[in-house]
Amino acid sequence: MNKIEPPKVTGTATKRFFPLFSSLLLSFTWLMGFWVQGWSCILVGVAVIFSGGMCLAKGEVGEGEEGKCDIYEGSWVVDESYPMYNSTLCPHIRREFDCQKYGRPDKLYLRYRWQPNDCDLPRFLEEIQGKKIMYIGDSISLNQWQSMVCLLYAVVPDQSRIFQNANGPLTTVIFQDYDLSIMVFHSPYLVDIEIEEIGRVLKLDSLKNGSIWKTNDIVIFNTWLWWYRSGRAQPWDYIQDGDQIKKDMDRMVAFKKALITWAKWVDSNVDFNKTQVFFRGVTPAHYDGKEWDEPRVTNCSKETQPISGSTYPSGLPQSSYVLEGVLSGVTKPVQFLNITTLSQLRKDGHPSMYNGVNRSMDCTHWCIAGVPDTWNQLLYAALISQN
Repeated sequence: MNKIEPPKVTGTATKRFFPLFSSLLLSFTWLMGFWVQGWSCILVGVAVIFSGGMCLAKGEVGEGEEGKCDIYEGSWVVDESYPMYNSTLCPHIRREFDCQKYGRPDKLYLRYRWQPNDCDLPRFLEEIQGKKIMYIGDSISLNQWQSMVCLLYAVVPDQSRIFQNANGPLTTVIFQDYDLSIMVFHSPYLVDIEIEEIGRVLKLDSLKNGSIWKTNDIVIFNTWLWWYRSGRAQPWDYIQDGDQIKKDMDRMVAFKKALITWAKWVDSNVDFNKTQVFFRGVTPAHYDGKEWDEPRVTNCSKETQPISGSTYPSGLPQSSYVLEGVLSGVTKPVQFLNITTLSQLRKDGHPSMYNGVNRSMDCTHWCIAGVPDTWNQLLYAALISQN
């Protein structure tokens, strides 16, 4: 099996991704298990100096000098080596997310790197070779999936050996030389919508696609974006809650019930010896400037920089508390990708009118390259920590 090399990016020598030697050196150090922490730290220092990284205490991702490092607490900093790839060279980006192609004039938003307070994030992708990875959820899952595909596309030497196929709700990109499949499964509610005589029914206690999902090595779930859709944008006519069929109900209550159905499915059906399960946090939209103390702002069209610091003025949305409450009740080791606050800070990260879709204002999805690359870095850091 071939080895995925880290991508080369512009910037100073000390900010470039390390070449094959240093990548092998770092891998060897990890395999040795950091038996002698002092010497292994020196070796890691040699390996990561080319990426502008740091040697983590105890030799573990997510560990800082003072002990445990929360990779979700930090701030956005300018890094001249970013972005991690040239989006104009990635053929897998949908026009909704391809901001540079569709005329976004500023580029500073591409230069921001998420910096945890007490440690650094890894910037290469060796741990996922030989894996089947599936993103499951709404169009934000599609956003993150396309980011991962572009990250990998940029580092694969023979791009003619990359293949894509689609079958209904499932789209797969195969990196054949690396026995690696990156998939996205469109399921915006996670629970089922079924066609019945009365019409389309959203069934809060039914989850039939799980037989496909649980066969993968790594699965990343999300849902939220569609729960408040109405009118023509709503893909169902009725909600079924237990034995009751309703024309509508409190959407936050419905969201929680669907999550509980998903949680029960995870606890009962997923073999955690074979499959690692992640749930990505709720992603924010930026249409209301009151949320970040700019009450006259009504969209993200003129936003070019993140909010400074580590906190979002209006705090977490209610949906985040609902999600975290349900996840706390899952008995199996589901990992939470807690990206909500760090994404709230990125009011500059959306396509706005530079989206290739009638130039409509989009402050919900994210530019690629951009913020979803960081979500995938955090995913990778969690994988390294778990493994």
